[in-house]
Amino acid sequence: MSRLPRTALLLSLVMPIAACGGGQDRPKGDLAAARVTTIGVNAYLWRASLDTISFMPLLQTDSAGGVIVTDWYANPAAPAERMKVTVSILDQDLRADAVRVAILRQINRDGQWIDAPVKAATAQKLEDIILTHARDLRRAALPG
Repeated sequence: MSRLPRTALLLSLVMPIAACGGGQDRPKGDLAAARVTTIGVNAYLWRASLDTISFMPLLQTDSAGGVIVTDWYANPAAPAERMKVTVSILDQDLRADAVRVAILRQINRDGQWIDAPVKAATAQKLEDIILTHARDLRRAALPG
């Protein structure tokens, strides 16, 4: 369904409800609350995760379970090294402990890909980038 008919359908369903209430002041919902769960996990963390690793080919995404798995990615500047990333969103709230990143790294030695260690700070840096972007997305969605 294209965006315009879907929007029209949603408006046709919401408008009669909005007309109810007889002019009473109702508290306005915060559409950009820290807890946005229409896809099973925090939508800001989900979007930020996808945006952050968008340069890598995706192998699997599960928005209900909050898991994103990339396929192997080799940086053109370092073709003898490749990485694979798994992002797990663990909570419905936008919190620092709600996202975990696991990284696998391999190097090519004589035509064979062998496992190699990942710097300890690499996954933490990627988590920080995702969290910062998620907070920016939330801030941009706030009214005002």
